[in-house]
Amino acid sequence: MFTLLKTEGHARRGVFETVHGTIQTPFFMNVGTAAAIKGGISSIDLADQLKCQIELCNTYHLHLRPGDKIVRQMGGLHQFMNWDKPILTDSGGFQVMSLSGLRKLTEEGVAFSSHVDGKKYFLSPEESIKIQHKLDSNITMCMDECVKLPAPHDKVKKSMEMSMRWARRSRDAFTDRDGYGIFGIQQG
Repeated sequence: MFTLLKTEGHARRGVFETVHGTIQTPFFMNVGTAAAIKGGISSIDLADQLKCQIELCNTYHLHLRPGDKIVRQMGGLHQFMNWDKPILTDSGGFQVMSLSGLRKLTEEGVAFSSHVDGKKYFLSPEESIKIQHKLDSNITMCMDECVKLPAPHDKVKKSMEMSMRWARRSRDAFTDRDGYGIFGIQQG
């Protein structure tokens, strides 16, 4: 649940509550792409010394390795990375879109080859939500198409329209649970 505390112009300050803790907004979100921060900073140091409130993990990378099924078997990302605070996972869409030579985009989703071993995958909005659920992410992001800029207006418009259709499909696939949200906003 998000509670708005104050606005000033277009800026706003609030509190976002999840099942794994409260986040004061706005906030800095450290990036643990593969469920770890590069440079040897531990989860304990992030929380205690650096006062990080939330960590961002990458659905695409975690799906490829070690695999969302393994992360789920190990108790979800919180157990896997020894992090008891909120976690946001991206949809995996940006990474798939950056594989321009290894992917095929359709209305249904994206077929792509892993940059690691060439294995074939298909990521739809529904599959992205399913993977993020297995990872036990507190804040689930809907899948979108990321257009490489600069791009013609028509291409960006078409991409945005498909991203909106994918957002509806993502929302429909999301399992509403107390303390969890999609797009960073709790459902219901």
